[in-house]
Amino acid sequence: MADVYGPKGLMEVVAGGRKPPNCDLTLQIDPVYADGGLARGVWTIDEKFVNGIGVCMGGYLAAAADTMMAYAIASSLSEHQTFSTIDLHTTFHRPAFVGTAEIEAKVERMGKRVAYLVADVTQNGKKVVSAVSSVMVTEAPSPGR
Repeated sequence: MADVYGPKGLMEVVAGGRKPPNCDLTLQIDPVYADGGLARGVWTIDEKFVNGIGVCMGGYLAAAADTMMAYAIASSLSEHQTFSTIDLHTTFHRPAFVGTAEIEAKVERMGKRVAYLVADVTQNGKKVVSAVSSVMVTEAPSPGR
């Protein structure tokens, strides 16, 4: 069974004190900052993320934005809360290629049960993707549930 991180655990990843979740490792995303609803990460795009026409597959770009939005919302929650993406809308501005991309995500609005987040993926100083997401915020299940 995979480790469960919770908001505190994700902040430990950013601080360098905990191994990232498997999905972060698979995508090769390095979350470098998360605090107060803002998160930043660096993504190493290599050949495994490139499709038959030589550009990064859109689903990976959406997943990268969603990953950093998780760190942004986690930095806004208490340890007794958890979250789940309700929806994710992605707009592609230009292709991404093998290399390094930067991801910035932030909580735009935080309600009692729903938060609204935005993220941008950039490469070589140019915006590649914009994403918006609604995230459900709930109480974390108690241990043993």
